[in-house]
Amino acid sequence: MLAPTAPLVLGIESSCDETGFGIVRGIELLANAVASSMEEHVRFGGVIPEIAARAHLEEFTPTLQQALDTAGVTLDDLDAIAVTSGPGLAGALMVGVAGAKALALATGKPLYGINHLVAHVGVGVLDGVRATEPPAGSGTRPAGVVLSPELTGLPEHLGALLVSGGHTEILRVDRLTSDVTLLGSTIDDAAGEAYDKVARLLGAGYPGGPVIDRLAQEGDPKAFRFPRGLSAPKFVGTAEEPGRHRHDWSFSGLKTAVARCVEQFEAAGVPDTEIPTADIAASFQEAVADVITAKAVRACSEHGITHLMLGGGVAANSRLRSLLAERCEAAGIGLTVPPVRLCTDNGAMVAALGAQLVADGIAPSGLDFAADPGQPVERISLPA
Repeated sequence: MLAPTAPLVLGIESSCDETGFGIVRGIELLANAVASSMEEHVRFGGVIPEIAARAHLEEFTPTLQQALDTAGVTLDDLDAIAVTSGPGLAGALMVGVAGAKALALATGKPLYGINHLVAHVGVGVLDGVRATEPPAGSGTRPAGVVLSPELTGLPEHLGALLVSGGHTEILRVDRLTSDVTLLGSTIDDAAGEAYDKVARLLGAGYPGGPVIDRLAQEGDPKAFRFPRGLSAPKFVGTAEEPGRHRHDWSFSGLKTAVARCVEQFEAAGVPDTEIPTADIAASFQEAVADVITAKAVRACSEHGITHLMLGGGVAANSRLRSLLAERCEAAGIGLTVPPVRLCTDNGAMVAALGAQLVADGIAPSGLDFAADPGQPVERISLPA
């Protein structure tokens, strides 16, 4: 039987603290319902996996119903169901996968276990997303690209920079449904995780991304010179003889440098109210944005990538967005920044990738697969 050209797909996302259900018909987004348990994690200063998993259980059915009502469809109308199988928090993933299997079994619909990271790229196929304007005031417009003739409508020579609380990766996307390559990643903390830890050091609150971004607007990004991890020649090497971590990141040393900075003020008897937290926040944010964008643009240039998509929760960061736009423009690289609601974890991105898999004739995963917290990016969908 021929695969539908505009399949109606339900996407389920539960890899961290968002319970997401999205419904897509081909490349048309019909619904994107998200329930977040973030407020339950605030007092801990970070995501507690057990709390996140329990929240997914509580929100699964009402959020699913919300998506179905918004889209005006029923489960019987679906052509397929897609669920994030990994990477992510083990317990959180298990809730989504178990729920998806129950729905697939009850409805007889084919089920796809898909990669969370590639799903962030999949959101780029949706109507209107690829043409999203760059950050206001950046002066950047996407460089000319040749559209791929395949269904996805994504640019050829595409890369993806994913920056969130759990991930910091640069990918090369040769074909969304079958050929994605990891070029570089963090070797320790993710960028968003570093933001949370630094916010806690500064007593600024949680989640760290937005509070540090706001605080940084009042500070001097040149007040402190914090380290840019894995930027030394021994790690980077050259294009001809690349170092082991040429396209990788590390944020643990940066976090430690901020901690030592704060400790020095405290040891000198400086009252908490007089510690230059805004300058520290701005300098920290500049270090993060600088090293992420420099390495990402270099990876693009050296791997023939002419169009870059930015995704993940940290894509909302103002300095990351503006500096990436500036450096992509200088390098002649087109840039797509989806709306923030589609950058953070959501079911729409899962449904979007699922619809591409169905239309491309990729076989479903069946019901026997398990959640894979360490699922590599090359495993776009799990085999039966």
